Amino acid sequence: MTEHLLPDIPGLSRAAHLLREGLLVAFPTETVYGLGGDARSDTAVARIFQAKNRPTFNPLIVHVPDLRTARLYAHFSAEAEALAARFWPGPLTLVLPLIEGTLSPLVTAALQTVAIRIPAHATAQALLRTAAIPLAAPSANLSGKISPTTAAHVASGLTGRIAAILDGGACSVGLESTILTLKPRPTLLRPGGLPVEQIEPITGPLAQPGAQITAPGQLASHYAPNAPLRLNAREARPGETLIGFGDVKADLSFSPSGDLIEAAATLFATLRTADAIAGPQGRIAIAPIPDHGLGRAINDRLSRAAAPRPLP
Repeated sequence: MTEHLLPDIPGLSRAAHLLREGLLVAFPTETVYGLGGDARSDTAVARIFQAKNRPTFNPLIVHVPDLRTARLYAHFSAEAEALAARFWPGPLTLVLPLIEGTLSPLVTAALQTVAIRIPAHATAQALLRTAAIPLAAPSANLSGKISPTTAAHVASGLTGRIAAILDGGACSVGLESTILTLKPRPTLLRPGGLPVEQIEPITGPLAQPGAQITAPGQLASHYAPNAPLRLNAREARPGETLIGFGDVKADLSFSPSGDLIEAAATLFATLRTADAIAGPQGRIAIAPIPDHGLGRAINDRLSRAAAPRPLP
């Protein structure tokens, strides 16, 4: 049975107890809901993979409440310290050299680096401080499916698979964190809720990643609804549910006003609604999204959602 908890003192205490027992609790961040487990525990991390049906070669992000705690698990260069000072707490994940022996190797997929961030969401912060353990927390959904931005989204996919859901309302950013690695040079591993344009004044131009999976969110087919997707559509074909943006007339819209912040916040919820409308035999068409700012991250998610699906 999956408990539904409120972010008050009893709810936070219960969630922290479950996490310290090695069980899983979904909780809100400013990006999407995370599926939290003790990042030091092989058993807890294995439960995350099991609950999500997630490939074990895909690393997990570790969430901590502050920079002092982050330094317990990762080596920070001067550049990493500068980025942390500017953007944490917030939707930025840094892939840094791991301090060996501090975390379960399942978290890092046996790599010598760890993906780590400090969430800004008040409920996430309260939970991390109450539990007083580092939380491995990928998005709280079945692997490859649409990421959850409300507790109801989590419940629709993971009820019965996890111990509890901590309901902190809708996520404000609605898009996963931006992921950077700094070696051998600053490289964008995944666009996300922090636009590249805000990062590059500190790092210089960001390089693009290679083919090897070194961080979460790099699988080619990911974030997918059940219905097939067609991108850059300005009108629906027969059997399609059209999601618009800006002035594109459609069944649904990420943002009728063409606001990329609104589109990021509504991205996954709108995909879920379109998937429900399309049904088992339907398809989804999606209007063009500008490829700048948050649009880059939105297009990244949409291209992965539209990618050919791996065979079961």
